[in-house]
Amino acid sequence: MATVNDPQSQQQVQQEMHTEPALPPPPQGEDYELRIYSHSSFFYWWPVWVVGYLIALLTYIEGIQVQIAPGVKPVFFHVSKNPGVMFTVVLFLVIVMTNVTVRGLASVIVVISIMFLTVLFAYLGWWEYILDWLPELSIYMNMGFYIFFSTLLFLVWAGSVFVYDRTTYWSIRPGQITHNVIVGGAEKSYDTRGMVFEKINQDLFRHWILGLGSGDLHITTTGARREELRIPNVLFVNSKVHALEKLISIRPDQFAPRSV
Repeated sequence: MATVNDPQSQQQVQQEMHTEPALPPPPQGEDYELRIYSHSSFFYWWPVWVVGYLIALLTYIEGIQVQIAPGVKPVFFHVSKNPGVMFTVVLFLVIVMTNVTVRGLASVIVVISIMFLTVLFAYLGWWEYILDWLPELSIYMNMGFYIFFSTLLFLVWAGSVFVYDRTTYWSIRPGQITHNVIVGGAEKSYDTRGMVFEKINQDLFRHWILGLGSGDLHITTTGARREELRIPNVLFVNSKVHALEKLISIRPDQFAPRSV
């Protein structure tokens, strides 16, 4: 039996004392991969088909059957001109919001100005005169139009958001970010050391009203080949950024190699 005075035992004790402590294993049950999907601007068109279906339901409940011509099957119309005007205004606003960018303080000024003018016109009683100037503004569309148009738009919207936009994504792991393209199997990886991340969601109309908290991510890489990576229209961008910052703060050498 070896004693402490044994030279071999003393050497073994010294080696154990100078051995670096093993890194603690990562907590179990946590996901160490984050996938970020970039959506097209078509995602912001969801209010159009939602309002279209709601007006179709309203037309079915409160509408009347109108026979346009002899021998033609009667169709449902709403007795009021307001649903048609409302649908047209929503469609127009979505087109404008998704094509005109108003960010930061400018978007706040626009919203405050609209609210101020709306209240001012109501206080002065000008809305009645404005509506009297537009007596011919009567837009009537039958229930079939709302259902057909909203269904076509919904099918394209769902195919874009849940199928087409998911054919490419960004995968973030500790120490690495990879751009994956499913169709064709292409991918390109970057080292996360020294990367600069910028979150842009200052467009009040597109990012908050239509996008429900979406935003754009700008990533600048370091090294010999410096690149700027742009990931537009990321849903729930704030939570994605928090998870991303947590992942890139983890050292890759904390993970033991997994058996395949």
